[in-house]
Amino acid sequence: MTATSAPAATAPADTTAPVLEVRDLVVRYGSGRRGRSAPPAVDGVSFDIWPGETLGVVGESGSGKSTIGKAVLGLHPPAGGTVKLHGRDITSLSLKQRSRLVADLRVVFQDPYSSLNPARTIGQTLVEPLRLLGLKGAEAWAKARAGLESVGLPGDAVDRYPTQFSGGQRQRIAIARALVCDPKVVVLDEPVSALDLSTQAQVLNLLADLRDQRGLAFMFIAHDLGVVRFLAQRSVVLYRGQVMETGPVEAVSSHSRHPYTAALTAAAPVPRPAEQALRRVAREALGIGSAGSAQPTAGGCPFAPRCPLATDVCVDERPALRPVDGKSVACHHAERVPQLLDRLTVPHP
Repeated sequence: MTATSAPAATAPADTTAPVLEVRDLVVRYGSGRRGRSAPPAVDGVSFDIWPGETLGVVGESGSGKSTIGKAVLGLHPPAGGTVKLHGRDITSLSLKQRSRLVADLRVVFQDPYSSLNPARTIGQTLVEPLRLLGLKGAEAWAKARAGLESVGLPGDAVDRYPTQFSGGQRQRIAIARALVCDPKVVVLDEPVSALDLSTQAQVLNLLADLRDQRGLAFMFIAHDLGVVRFLAQRSVVLYRGQVMETGPVEAVSSHSRHPYTAALTAAAPVPRPAEQALRRVAREALGIGSAGSAQPTAGGCPFAPRCPLATDVCVDERPALRPVDGKSVACHHAERVPQLLDRLTVPHP
């Protein structure tokens, strides 16, 4: 799968106000005194998503991207910051209060096998959220059938069980479950990472079509910049819970101004072995260590222990996001990144 084969993304239909606003989000794990003193899993992250737009949230494992999704969905309480849906602060709503938002904020999880209850038919799974909206009986089942048909599955699949479907079909069912309530925002948590490349492309094309047809706002969480580039219009690149770079997805992936973004681009998998070998050489030439080999820093830039451009200021002072070439970049030496990349050949996905 290549990014150039992606369907053209349309501009948001309504740019007057974002449908989802996240401001200075901080999330910590743990409880009591230990939780308050724990390093933040998400540290001061802000972004907006407009109707009809996909925002890609990308980073390595442990970067905090799925934690942001949990905070938005109310599955983990934030330690600071705010989350607003349609301008309403939903940061501290109770589960009962959040149940009223079921029609507007939905999720598609990563694993198409564990996200569906094997003991329930597909119809029972799709009808359940509709009951929370007051739809029952024939009306709910008709909507469930229509939901399956909208993702390319037959309506009579409502009578079958998850074990009768492939992984790609199960993910289509999960998408149908998310969209059956006609939401405005959908959190897509690594929705294609468990699928093979050809099935990934089919599901991504389906998501793009549904977004454009319905004006949906997607928060698309992924570890692969190539996949994010396929679907998203804008991207947020995370490292240890902090935003390293954000802006239009093509500019971020093709003209990165942060060494970490450049490393993610070089690490993105491609189906051609020869190109993959070139990318591996380029990644190694960057001189960036693995995530496990770098110790967290108490202050300064979290990426400094792995960065080939790091100097004393990077260790002592956390870089603020600042505009660089049409993007926002948290790097003291962003202007030097093109010189670093000029010494390399980094094929883009």
